[in-house]
Amino acid sequence: MPDRAKITSLEALEEFRSTLIVYLERASRAVGEIEDEVASTRRWLDHDRRAHWAEQLRRRTAELDRRQQELFSARMSTIQTDTRVEQMALQKARHALAEAEAKLAVIKRYSREYDNRVAPLAKELDRVRGVLSNDMRAAVAFLTQAIKTLGEYAEMKPTGAAPTAPAAPAETPPGEAAAASTTPGGDT
Repeated sequence: MPDRAKITSLEALEEFRSTLIVYLERASRAVGEIEDEVASTRRWLDHDRRAHWAEQLRRRTAELDRRQQELFSARMSTIQTDTRVEQMALQKARHALAEAEAKLAVIKRYSREYDNRVAPLAKELDRVRGVLSNDMRAAVAFLTQAIKTLGEYAEMKPTGAAPTAPAAPAETPPGEAAAASTTPGGDT
């Protein structure tokens, strides 16, 4: 087993970390744009389109009233006997009014249903934002620390063989010690 780990590519970790940071910035920007678009669509439905079609309804109602008055005047007139032009204009005004009423009804329905349809998706978007702002930022911090730690480890110089303690005299078992003290020809 080698004495040291072989760290071969801190650059690869640094490149991954950099790419992750760029991804986080782009993904956070995209999530922000989506949230802005959701809010913008809500305002467009509730204010712009509703006001537009309410105004169109008012104008087209006034136009219908005017056309009805013209047809009534044409019928009452003794000079003009043909009222087909006025009748066609009245029919056109009725269709325009019906269109405005239908569009306003659709806008009101979409406005009521908007939250029900968008809320689950917005909740998922909040989860994505949480992952990006919490988990992924923690991952970047972890990678930064790991790169630093591995860099410091890679810069350490190997010390060669580990120093060994001086050899201590081996202890002799008790039976041998007694035999060694009674040597042949020696007095004890």
